[in-house]
Amino acid sequence: MKKFLVLVMAAVFVPVAYSDVKLAVLFCNGVVLQQKSDAPIWGWASPGEQITINVDWQAGEFAAVADEKGDWKVILKTPQAGGPYTIKVKGQNEIILSDVLIGEVWFCSGQSNMEVPLGWLGTERSKKDTAEANNPLIRVFDIKNKYSALEEKQCTGEWDSWRPVTPDNVQWFSAVGYYFGKRLQENLNVPVGLVSSHWGGTPAESWTDFDSIKRFPRFEKQVEVLAAIREKNGDSDAVFKNVIDQWLAKVALEDDGIKNKWFAADANTADWLPMVQPASWSGSDLKDVDGIVWFRKEFTLPTDANLQDLEINLGKIDDIDGVWLNGNYIGTTIGGDITRTYKVSAAFLNKGANIIAVRVIDTGGDSGFVSEAKDLKISQAGKDLQSLAGQWQYKAANPKTDWQMPTFTAINQNSPTALFNAMLAPVIPFRIAGVLWYQGESNVDFPIEYRELFPAMIENWRSRWGQGSFPFYYVQIAPWDYGDARVSQALREAQMLALSVPNTGMAVTMDIGDEKDIHPRNKHDVGDRLVRWALNKNYGRTDVVFSGPLYKEMKIDSNSIRLFFNYTDGGLVAKGGDLTDFTIAGEDKKFEPAKAVIDGNTIVVSSEQVKNPVAVRFAWKNWVQPNLFNAANLPASSFRTDDWPLQ
Repeated sequence: MKKFLVLVMAAVFVPVAYSDVKLAVLFCNGVVLQQKSDAPIWGWASPGEQITINVDWQAGEFAAVADEKGDWKVILKTPQAGGPYTIKVKGQNEIILSDVLIGEVWFCSGQSNMEVPLGWLGTERSKKDTAEANNPLIRVFDIKNKYSALEEKQCTGEWDSWRPVTPDNVQWFSAVGYYFGKRLQENLNVPVGLVSSHWGGTPAESWTDFDSIKRFPRFEKQVEVLAAIREKNGDSDAVFKNVIDQWLAKVALEDDGIKNKWFAADANTADWLPMVQPASWSGSDLKDVDGIVWFRKEFTLPTDANLQDLEINLGKIDDIDGVWLNGNYIGTTIGGDITRTYKVSAAFLNKGANIIAVRVIDTGGDSGFVSEAKDLKISQAGKDLQSLAGQWQYKAANPKTDWQMPTFTAINQNSPTALFNAMLAPVIPFRIAGVLWYQGESNVDFPIEYRELFPAMIENWRSRWGQGSFPFYYVQIAPWDYGDARVSQALREAQMLALSVPNTGMAVTMDIGDEKDIHPRNKHDVGDRLVRWALNKNYGRTDVVFSGPLYKEMKIDSNSIRLFFNYTDGGLVAKGGDLTDFTIAGEDKKFEPAKAVIDGNTIVVSSEQVKNPVAVRFAWKNWVQPNLFNAANLPASSFRTDDWPLQ
C-alpha cells in the first residue's frame, strides 16, 4: 500500500513589521557564546529602528539600524571563557539576557543516532550518568523538529532558555552530544554550550541547501519542484497540484476508460463484472493488478425530489481515485489514508437514476475501497440519504502499467533542503567551535553518491556559516543487519573517504554496533571518540590519541598482500586472538576467507585459495564485529583495497 500526502502547508517566517525588538532563537537566558571570537547577535525590529547592545564584559555599546526588511545584526567581541554576564538589547523595547556564559559551543546534528536522548538508552551506565549529571557549566539547547520548502529566518526551541545540565534536563538531550560535552568540559574546565538540531530517519540531502543540491542528478525532479516553489514564494500546494495534474494527464493517455468514456451515463457495461464494495483487491480477482480499474454504480433519487446539493462519501480508496457523476467530472484524491468526501452540485443530479463512476489507480501493493460499509453513502445537509455499499460493476482498463507515480509529491522532513531550511538556516551564523554529526543510515542505498553528497554538505555548511573551515567531526555508522539488498559497508567507506576534506574527523564504531538494533546503546564511547578529535586537533592535547587504524595503502608480495595504516598508535592489536574478517581475491574478484597476521605496524594477508592476490577487504559486511584495534583501544574502520563495482 502506498501513502501520499496531498495537502502541504509551507510555513515561512516573514519579518514584515515589528513593534518590539525580537532576537533569533538562540539568544535567550543562559546562552553560551563562543569565547575569544567575533560572535554575531541578530534579530528583527521595525525598519529603520535604532538598536543598541550593551554587554557587561566591556565598556561602551554596540549599535545597528534595522534594514528595510527589519533585519539587524551586531558583532560582539567575546572575551576568554567566563561569566555569568548580562546582555541588554534595546530598541523600542528592551530585552535583557541574563546568566550568559562565554565558553566553547558545539553544534550537534544528524539523524536518530544523534537524536536519541540519554534517558532513552536504558543501560546501567546511562542511568548512572543521568543521575549524576549536575553541571551548570554545561548548557544545552534543543531545536524543535520542523521542515520547510523555503529557508526560514526563525525556528523554535524545545525550551525558552538554555538549560544547565541536570538529571531532568539531560535525560531529554542527545546522548552523544552530552557525552562529548561532559568530557570536553572536564578537560578544558570552561563553560560548554551544546546546540542540538536533529531528526531521526532523515537523509543528508535534507540538511543541504538548494544551491548545493542542484548538482546531484538524483534530485533533478525535486530541484525542479523546489525551484517552482521558490518562484511562487512558498505556494507548494499549487506546485504539487501541477506535478500531479501533469502525471494524471500522462496516465489518461494510456487509460482505456478515458478513451472510451467509461464514465458516461450511457457507457456500454455488458462485459463488466460484479464486485461487492467495500473490498480490497487482495481478496478478489484483482489481487495481482497494479494499474487502473473502473467501478460503476447506479443510485436512485425520488422522482418528486427537490434536487439539492449533496455529498458523495466513498470512505478511503487506495491509492488514487477520480469520480464522475452522470458523466460530469467531480474530483480526484490521492492517498490511501484520506477519506473521500465529494460535494456535488444539484445541477449534476437526475431525478430517478444516477450513475457514479470511480476510476481507481493503484501504484503498487494492495488497493481498492478500504473503509467500512457505513462509510460509503450519499448524504445531504449532514443527513444520510442512502448507502453506496453493496454490488458495483468493475472493469480493468490497463492492469499492467509502466508509468510511475511521481516520487516527490509533498514536502516532508526527508525532502532535499527541508531541514536545512527550517532547522539550520535560522541558527546561522551563530558562532560555534565546530560541528558534531551522526548520520548516514538513511543514505545506505546511495553510497557512491554519498562520496560527493556528504563533502558537499560539509562545504555548504561552512560556506553559509561564514567562519571558515570549522571542525566537522562525524560518526561512522555502526554495523547493523541491513539485509542482503544493502551494502552499508560502502557507506562507511564513503564516510572514511570524506576524511580528505580538511579539518574533519571520524569516530569509528565497528566494535559497538548491534546486529538487531540500528540504535546501539553505547553512546558514551561515541562521545569519547568524537571529543578525542577535538581535544587533539583544536585544544592542543597532542597526547590524546584520536583515531583507530585507517587503511593507507597495500603492497603485493608474491602470494600475500601487506597492508599499511595510519594511526597505529602504540601498535596494532588483535583482540581476543587471531585477526578476523579479512578476505582476499585474485583477478577473478572472488573473495576467500584470509589469514591476517600483524607484522609491526602492518598486516600481512594471504590464503591458500588465492595464489596471486590483488585485493583485500576487511569487515566488508553490513553486520560484522571485527577485532582490529590500535593500542589506544580504538577500532579500525572497515575498508577495501579495490574499487570494483558494488554487488
